[in-house]
This record gives sequence, C-alpha cells and structure tokens, in this order.
Amino acid sequence: MIRSFLRAILVGPEAPQLRRFFFVGLLAAGFQTALLGTLVEWGRIQYLLAAVISIEITIVLQYGVNNRWTFHTSRHRGWHEYASGLLRTNLVRGSAIPIQLGVLYALVSVAATPYLIANGVGIVVSGIYRYVLDSRWTWQG
Repeated sequence: MIRSFLRAILVGPEAPQLRRFFFVGLLAAGFQTALLGTLVEWGRIQYLLAAVISIEITIVLQYGVNNRWTFHTSRHRGWHEYASGLLRTNLVRGSAIPIQLGVLYALVSVAATPYLIANGVGIVVSGIYRYVLDSRWTWQG
C-alpha cells in the first residue's frame, strides 16, 4: 500500500495533483498541530475539543488553498460554486473527523502517546480517505 502510494505520487495521471494535495496537507497538518497545542496549552481547552476546533479551522483554510492551487483546473469560481464546494469539503473532511479523533484518543489513552504526536498519526491515517473523496466528489476530479 505504501509502495503504490509513493508510486502514485511520482508517476501516473494524478501525480502532480496528488503531490500538491500532499504538500498542502503537510502545511495544514503543521498549522493544525500548532493551533491544537496553542488551544490546549494556552487556552486550557480539553485536547479532543481543541482538536475539533483546530480541524474545522484548518478545513476552511485548506479548501481555499486546494481550490486555488491543487485543483486549479476544476476550481470553484463564483460565490455559489465556492460555497457549494466548501460545504462538500466540510462533509468529506467532517466525516473524517471521527477517524482522526478515534486515532488521537486511542493513542493518548491506550498507548500514552503525547497528544500532538497522536494528532499527527490521526492526520496521516485520515489523509488518504480525505484525498479520495475530495478529488472525486468535492472537485469532481
């Protein structure tokens, strides 16, 4: 599975788009993790609630970047199309929140993993799911 994923990033018809999606996701993961840490450490918000807040803020930011850069050939233009795409990506990524939170909770509670590391693992686990649904449904790739 990892081998085929790496091959897909390097060659194949979706390679440039997949690389851009991965890069945007990597930057967003860093932002989301920093925001999560800030909300927990400075805001004193419980880590699972802080994760939901940081995920939703990141969803909106990622949509804008992915719409403009990753999926530029099928980009949403105009208010109605943009809002419809934002709703779709929220449904896609919102449906991935339980996956990410489940991994986060399991690693923190069962494996005593620090919450920021566990969050990173949750991002990776839910990332492939999000790409497939976003590329096939949000932007109707």
